[in-house]
Amino acid sequence: MSNPARPRLIVFDVNETLLDLSTLTPLFTRLFGQAGVLREWFPELILYAQALTLSGRYVPFGDLASGTLRMVGANHDVAITDDDIAELKSLITAMPAYPDVGPALAKLQSAGFTLVTLTNSAPSPSPTPLEKAGIDHFFDRNFSIADLQVYKPHPRTYDMVAQAYGALPQDMCMIACHLWDIIGAQAFGCRGGFLARPHNNTLPVAGLPQPDFIAQDLGDLADQIIRSDSTT
Repeated sequence: MSNPARPRLIVFDVNETLLDLSTLTPLFTRLFGQAGVLREWFPELILYAQALTLSGRYVPFGDLASGTLRMVGANHDVAITDDDIAELKSLITAMPAYPDVGPALAKLQSAGFTLVTLTNSAPSPSPTPLEKAGIDHFFDRNFSIADLQVYKPHPRTYDMVAQAYGALPQDMCMIACHLWDIIGAQAFGCRGGFLARPHNNTLPVAGLPQPDFIAQDLGDLADQIIRSDSTT
Protein backbone atom coordinates (compact mmCIF):
# COMPACT_ATOMS: atom_id res chain seq x y z
CA MET A 1 0.00 0.00 0.00
CA SER A 2 1.23 3.49 -0.80
CA ASN A 3 2.46 5.70 2.01
CA PRO A 4 -0.11 8.47 2.64
CA ALA A 5 2.72 10.97 3.15
CA ARG A 6 3.78 10.52 -0.45
CA PRO A 7 1.22 12.07 -2.82
CA ARG A 8 2.32 11.64 -6.43
CA LEU A 9 -0.77 13.08 -8.11
CA ILE A 10 -1.25 16.78 -7.41
CA VAL A 11 -4.77 18.05 -8.12
CA PHE A 12 -5.22 21.81 -8.47
CA ASP A 13 -8.31 23.92 -8.09
CA VAL A 14 -8.28 26.61 -10.78
CA ASN A 15 -10.34 29.73 -10.05
CA GLU A 16 -8.60 31.90 -7.45
CA THR A 17 -6.06 29.19 -6.64
CA LEU A 18 -4.17 29.41 -9.94
CA LEU A 19 -5.99 32.25 -11.72
CA ASP A 20 -6.37 35.72 -10.23
CA LEU A 21 -10.04 36.38 -9.48
CA SER A 22 -9.29 39.98 -8.48
CA THR A 23 -9.03 40.92 -12.16
CA LEU A 24 -12.85 40.95 -12.13
CA THR A 25 -12.75 43.89 -9.70
CA PRO A 26 -13.23 46.67 -12.31
CA LEU A 27 -16.55 45.14 -13.39
CA PHE A 28 -17.89 45.11 -9.84
CA THR A 29 -16.62 48.61 -9.18
CA ARG A 30 -18.40 49.85 -12.29
CA LEU A 31 -21.64 48.05 -11.50
CA PHE A 32 -21.87 48.63 -7.75
CA GLY A 33 -19.53 51.49 -7.01
CA GLN A 34 -17.57 49.28 -4.63
CA ALA A 35 -15.04 46.57 -5.39
CA GLY A 36 -16.02 44.54 -2.33
CA VAL A 37 -19.19 43.23 -3.95
CA LEU A 38 -16.93 40.80 -5.82
CA ARG A 39 -16.44 39.09 -2.45
CA GLU A 40 -20.20 38.92 -2.01
CA TRP A 41 -20.88 37.48 -5.45
CA PHE A 42 -18.22 34.74 -5.46
CA PRO A 43 -19.13 33.14 -2.11
CA GLU A 44 -22.81 33.23 -3.14
CA LEU A 45 -21.87 31.45 -6.36
CA ILE A 46 -20.10 28.70 -4.42
CA LEU A 47 -22.93 28.49 -1.89
CA TYR A 48 -25.56 27.88 -4.55
CA ALA A 49 -23.38 25.45 -6.49
CA GLN A 50 -23.10 23.34 -3.36
CA ALA A 51 -26.81 23.79 -2.56
CA LEU A 52 -27.71 22.45 -5.99
CA THR A 53 -25.55 19.36 -5.49
CA LEU A 54 -27.00 18.72 -2.04
CA SER A 55 -30.47 19.06 -3.56
CA GLY A 56 -29.76 16.68 -6.43
CA ARG A 57 -29.95 19.42 -9.04
CA TYR A 58 -27.47 20.83 -11.55
CA VAL A 59 -27.07 23.82 -13.82
CA PRO A 60 -23.81 24.73 -15.61
CA PHE A 61 -21.39 26.85 -13.59
CA GLY A 62 -21.40 29.67 -16.13
CA ASP A 63 -25.19 29.94 -16.01
CA LEU A 64 -25.07 29.89 -12.22
CA ALA A 65 -22.42 32.62 -12.19
CA SER A 66 -24.59 34.81 -14.40
CA GLY A 67 -27.73 34.19 -12.36
CA THR A 68 -25.88 34.89 -9.13
CA LEU A 69 -24.66 38.21 -10.50
CA ARG A 70 -28.26 39.16 -11.34
CA MET A 71 -29.33 38.11 -7.82
CA VAL A 72 -26.62 40.19 -6.17
CA GLY A 73 -27.57 43.05 -8.45
CA ALA A 74 -31.18 42.83 -7.29
CA ASN A 75 -29.98 42.84 -3.68
CA HIS A 76 -28.25 46.16 -4.39
CA ASP A 77 -31.01 47.58 -6.61
CA VAL A 78 -28.67 47.39 -9.61
CA ALA A 79 -30.07 46.16 -12.91
CA ILE A 80 -27.65 43.70 -14.55
CA THR A 81 -27.80 43.80 -18.34
CA ASP A 82 -26.96 41.15 -20.91
CA ASP A 83 -23.85 43.20 -21.75
CA ASP A 84 -22.77 43.01 -18.10
CA ILE A 85 -23.17 39.24 -18.19
CA ALA A 86 -21.13 39.06 -21.40
CA GLU A 87 -18.38 41.12 -19.77
CA LEU A 88 -18.37 38.83 -16.73
CA LYS A 89 -17.99 35.74 -18.91
CA SER A 90 -15.22 37.38 -20.92
CA LEU A 91 -13.29 38.38 -17.82
CA ILE A 92 -13.67 34.96 -16.19
CA THR A 93 -12.16 33.21 -19.20
CA ALA A 94 -9.20 35.60 -19.35
CA MET A 95 -7.98 35.67 -15.74
CA PRO A 96 -4.16 35.68 -15.54
CA ALA A 97 -2.15 33.26 -13.43
CA TYR A 98 -0.75 34.54 -10.16
CA PRO A 99 3.00 35.29 -10.40
CA ASP A 100 3.91 32.37 -8.11
CA VAL A 101 2.07 29.77 -10.21
CA GLY A 102 4.40 29.11 -13.13
CA PRO A 103 7.61 28.64 -11.10
CA ALA A 104 5.84 26.43 -8.54
CA LEU A 105 4.27 24.21 -11.19
CA ALA A 106 7.63 23.86 -12.93
CA LYS A 107 9.22 22.88 -9.62
CA LEU A 108 6.62 20.18 -8.92
CA GLN A 109 6.77 18.88 -12.47
CA SER A 110 10.57 18.65 -12.30
CA ALA A 111 10.26 16.72 -9.03
CA GLY A 112 8.28 14.03 -10.86
CA PHE A 113 4.73 14.79 -9.76
CA THR A 114 1.80 14.41 -12.13
CA LEU A 115 -0.19 17.64 -12.16
CA VAL A 116 -3.89 17.89 -13.06
CA THR A 117 -6.69 20.38 -12.50
CA LEU A 118 -10.17 19.82 -11.10
CA THR A 119 -12.59 22.70 -11.55
CA ASN A 120 -16.25 23.55 -11.12
CA SER A 121 -16.08 25.41 -14.43
CA ALA A 122 -17.28 23.72 -17.59
CA PRO A 123 -14.78 22.79 -20.31
CA SER A 124 -14.20 25.57 -22.82
CA PRO A 125 -12.92 25.59 -26.40
CA SER A 126 -9.33 26.48 -27.15
CA PRO A 127 -7.82 28.79 -26.18
CA THR A 128 -8.90 27.70 -22.71
CA PRO A 129 -8.42 29.89 -19.62
CA LEU A 130 -5.34 27.87 -18.70
CA GLU A 131 -3.94 28.31 -22.21
CA LYS A 132 -4.59 32.05 -22.10
CA ALA A 133 -2.81 32.19 -18.75
CA GLY A 134 0.17 30.34 -20.24
CA ILE A 135 0.14 27.41 -17.80
CA ASP A 136 -1.81 24.68 -19.61
CA HIS A 137 1.38 22.82 -20.59
CA PHE A 138 2.12 21.95 -16.96
CA PHE A 139 -0.96 19.73 -16.63
CA ASP A 140 -1.36 16.14 -17.72
CA ARG A 141 -5.16 16.43 -17.71
CA ASN A 142 -7.88 18.93 -16.87
CA PHE A 143 -10.99 17.59 -15.13
CA SER A 144 -14.36 19.35 -14.93
CA ILE A 145 -17.25 18.48 -12.66
CA ALA A 146 -19.51 19.07 -15.67
CA ASP A 147 -18.85 15.44 -16.61
CA LEU A 148 -20.52 14.37 -13.34
CA GLN A 149 -22.98 17.26 -12.84
CA VAL A 150 -22.13 17.48 -9.14
CA TYR A 151 -20.03 20.26 -7.68
CA LYS A 152 -17.03 20.06 -5.39
CA PRO A 153 -16.66 19.06 -2.60
CA HIS A 154 -18.81 16.03 -3.47
CA PRO A 155 -16.64 12.90 -3.13
CA ARG A 156 -17.46 11.80 -6.67
CA THR A 157 -15.48 14.75 -8.02
CA TYR A 158 -12.24 13.61 -6.37
CA ASP A 159 -13.00 9.97 -7.17
CA MET A 160 -13.28 10.90 -10.86
CA VAL A 161 -9.61 11.89 -10.81
CA ALA A 162 -8.56 8.84 -8.81
CA GLN A 163 -10.39 6.48 -11.17
CA ALA A 164 -8.84 8.10 -14.24
CA TYR A 165 -5.35 7.33 -12.93
CA GLY A 166 -6.07 4.15 -11.01
CA ALA A 167 -4.80 6.01 -7.96
CA LEU A 168 -5.53 5.52 -4.30
CA PRO A 169 -6.87 8.63 -2.52
CA GLN A 170 -3.76 8.74 -0.32
CA ASP A 171 -1.63 9.05 -3.46
CA MET A 172 -3.36 12.36 -4.27
CA CYS A 173 -2.96 15.86 -2.86
CA MET A 174 -5.60 18.54 -3.49
CA ILE A 175 -4.26 22.09 -3.72
CA ALA A 176 -6.77 24.91 -3.24
CA CYS A 177 -7.19 28.30 -1.63
CA HIS A 178 -10.74 27.33 -0.60
CA LEU A 179 -10.77 25.36 2.61
CA TRP A 180 -14.09 23.70 1.74
CA ASP A 181 -12.31 22.06 -1.22
CA ILE A 182 -9.55 20.78 1.05
CA ILE A 183 -12.11 19.48 3.57
CA GLY A 184 -13.84 17.53 0.80
CA ALA A 185 -10.61 16.07 -0.54
CA GLN A 186 -9.38 15.06 2.90
CA ALA A 187 -12.72 13.42 3.68
CA PHE A 188 -12.24 11.38 0.50
CA GLY A 189 -8.81 10.30 1.76
CA CYS A 190 -6.51 12.71 -0.07
CA ARG A 191 -3.85 14.93 1.40
CA GLY A 192 -4.66 18.63 1.33
CA GLY A 193 -2.53 21.66 0.55
CA PHE A 194 -4.05 25.01 1.52
CA LEU A 195 -2.89 28.14 -0.28
CA ALA A 196 -3.77 31.28 1.68
CA ARG A 197 -4.76 33.64 -1.11
CA PRO A 198 -6.31 36.97 -0.04
CA HIS A 199 -9.76 36.57 1.56
CA ASN A 200 -9.10 32.87 2.25
CA ASN A 201 -7.97 31.39 5.55
CA THR A 202 -8.00 28.16 7.53
CA LEU A 203 -10.85 27.41 9.92
CA PRO A 204 -9.77 26.94 13.57
CA VAL A 205 -12.48 24.57 14.77
CA ALA A 206 -11.79 21.78 17.25
CA GLY A 207 -12.20 18.36 15.67
CA LEU A 208 -11.79 19.65 12.10
CA PRO A 209 -8.70 18.16 10.42
CA GLN A 210 -6.32 20.87 9.26
CA PRO A 211 -4.62 20.85 5.85
CA ASP A 212 -1.47 18.76 5.59
CA PHE A 213 0.40 21.64 3.95
CA ILE A 214 -0.25 25.37 4.47
CA ALA A 215 1.48 28.31 2.80
CA GLN A 216 0.87 31.83 1.55
CA ASP A 217 2.89 31.26 -1.62
CA LEU A 218 2.53 28.38 -4.04
CA GLY A 219 6.28 28.01 -4.25
CA ASP A 220 6.47 27.45 -0.50
CA LEU A 221 3.63 24.94 -0.73
CA ALA A 222 5.47 23.09 -3.52
CA ASP A 223 8.61 22.95 -1.38
CA GLN A 224 6.68 21.43 1.52
CA ILE A 225 5.21 18.74 -0.72
CA ILE A 226 8.59 17.94 -2.27
CA ARG A 227 10.23 17.69 1.16
CA SER A 228 7.43 15.37 2.31
CA ASP A 229 8.01 13.20 -0.73
CA SER A 230 11.76 13.02 -0.18
CA THR A 231 11.43 11.82 3.42
CA THR A 232 9.35 8.72 2.58
